[in-house]
Amino acid sequence: MNLTTRIHEWIEPRAEEMASLLEKLVAMDTENPPGRGLGRCAAYLHEVMERFGFAPEIIPLAPHDQLEEPCVVRGRVGSGARLIYFHGHFDVVPAQSRSQFTAERRDGRLFGRGAADMKGGIVSMLYGAAAARDLGLLGDGSIVFHLVCDEETGSDASSGHLQRAGLIDTSALAMVTGEPTAGTIWHASRGALTMRVELKGTEAHVGQAHLGDNAFQHMINVAAPLNELAGELLKKRTAFPMEDETAKGSMMVVGGASGSGVNFNAVPGSAWFSIDRRFNPEEDVDEEIERLTTIINSAAEASGTSASIEILQRQPSGSVDQAHPIAQKLAASVAEIEGTAPTFELCPGILETRWYAQLGVPAFGYGAGRLDVSHGPGEYIDEAAMRRCAGVYAMFAAKAFG
Repeated sequence: MNLTTRIHEWIEPRAEEMASLLEKLVAMDTENPPGRGLGRCAAYLHEVMERFGFAPEIIPLAPHDQLEEPCVVRGRVGSGARLIYFHGHFDVVPAQSRSQFTAERRDGRLFGRGAADMKGGIVSMLYGAAAARDLGLLGDGSIVFHLVCDEETGSDASSGHLQRAGLIDTSALAMVTGEPTAGTIWHASRGALTMRVELKGTEAHVGQAHLGDNAFQHMINVAAPLNELAGELLKKRTAFPMEDETAKGSMMVVGGASGSGVNFNAVPGSAWFSIDRRFNPEEDVDEEIERLTTIINSAAEASGTSASIEILQRQPSGSVDQAHPIAQKLAASVAEIEGTAPTFELCPGILETRWYAQLGVPAFGYGAGRLDVSHGPGEYIDEAAMRRCAGVYAMFAAKAFG
């Protein structure tokens, strides 16, 4: 019996177990923001991993924004020194309806908030690791789990803590996160730069508007050249492969959030707006900061005011050469389980892979969910695809440690 068949015959009888576990995870409201129910979900994941024999621990984190009981669930299967990481997140984006926290199964799919992004990915990783252990595929290696609580708001509290605390082994062979890639391997991701720009004016009553200095007008003046730049950036194209050619542009959103003034009958004395920049792997984060800062300060000076710039997020991009031996082992694992070779693509957003890539660990996104339904009102995961994904993870462990 070949290995693909052995993995299949281990996973398929556990189809209902896997669906039941995902139903329970979907039912746990872990919306982020604000980050509710995180401790409860972590405790349940700890319990599940304990039943699997994965030696789990809960790593409590310092208070961060509104996160309730922020923590990381960490576990390990195997005793070998060679490592691969299975990384996931159990927070979810806010739901469109409370009914999304009651999982619904129909036509081979399981619907609910987080089913695709990425509680279904966590289920695949847990069962993939268990299959690898039970089938004797770990050899001299180990799989380490990191399940984090705040990926949807940047993951600085959790993944950032893992990096800062030295809890990521830089000699690890690879990291895989079960994001909704629909069977594609994400071997690269964009970087992220988020800024808050505030402009000052002088407040005055509307009846004496001539005595005021309208900060809202300053904001418009400063945002204008940034919007022009956003249009130019969209015309740039990354050399990394993507399914949608039009998505290859370098991205920037100006004014995704903004605000000004205190009331309708007063000249606003201050105004602010956000800039969210998602840059391609060919671009450098420090160069982007310098470019945006120069544009903002020049436009503010021309408008007769000054700007205050706060950097809220600064994350470099990351990539792995698809010819890297460990990348080819992951691709071969997908091909053997799915029957067709996968494509490598640039993730259209940012990924948890960055925390590992910054340390030199080859890191990838691969999962059964679909990005086009994630975060939406009809979010779902195909149950058979979730099981095959578990098979890919088991096969990858065999090839990584083989």
